[in-house]
Amino acid sequence: EGRITDGKGTTVHCKDAIFIMTSNLAQRQIANDADTLRAYASGQEQRGIIDLKRSSSEDEEASSSNQDAKTVFSDDATNISKKFVNEQIYPILREHFKRDEFLGRINEILFFLPFNKDELTQLVNIELEHWAVKALERHDIDLTWTTDVVELLKNGYNIHYGARSIKHEVDRKVVNQIARAHELGQVKRGSRIQLIADKEIISLRLDGEKGGDEAKSWVGGGLRKMFGK
Repeated sequence: EGRITDGKGTTVHCKDAIFIMTSNLAQRQIANDADTLRAYASGQEQRGIIDLKRSSSEDEEASSSNQDAKTVFSDDATNISKKFVNEQIYPILREHFKRDEFLGRINEILFFLPFNKDELTQLVNIELEHWAVKALERHDIDLTWTTDVVELLKNGYNIHYGARSIKHEVDRKVVNQIARAHELGQVKRGSRIQLIADKEIISLRLDGEKGGDEAKSWVGGGLRKMFGK
C-alpha cells in the first residue's frame, strides 16, 4: 500500500517496485572468509565441469545421473552461501538495525566477494583503456602499456574500497604523470606513450610523433589537467 513521491511529483507504488539496499556492514567478515568461499566455489565448479565431460561419453542413464550431480553442486553452493549469511552476516545486521521485523521484510541477502587476480587484471585494463580512448580522441595520442604495468597497478587494490581503489591507483600512477608531462611540453598532439613498469615505478616512454624513431623515458608526478573528466 506504500507510495513514494519524488520532488517532481512522480509517484511510485511500492507494490510495483523492487528495492535494492546496499551496505558496508560485515565487509570485514566477508573479506576474511573470501578465500575460503571462493576456493569452495571453484572446487565445486570444477566438479561440475568433470560431470559434464562424463555425461558426453556415457549413455542416457549415466547422463541423467550426472545431471543429478550437477544439481547437487548447485544446491551445495546455495547452502554454503545461506550458511554464511545466517551465521556471519545476519547477526551483524540484527545488531545494527535491532529490528527483526525490518530484516524479516527483506527477501534476499546477497554478499559480494572481493575481486580475484583475473578480475583485477580486467579492471586495470578497463581503466587504462578508458584513458587511452580519451587520449586518442582528445589529443590524437597513442597510449599503450606492458603487462608488468597491469601487475603493478593491481597491487593498489584495497579490499575495503573495491574497484575505486584501482581507479585511484591508475589516476595517481598514470594519469597524473601524463598530465604533468603535458604541462612541461613533453607530450604533444600525435605523440606515442608507452607505460613501462620498473619495480614499483611506472615510467612513460615518449615518442615525439607517431612513426618517429626518437624515444625517451620520463618519470614524474603532477596535476591532472590534460584529459579532464
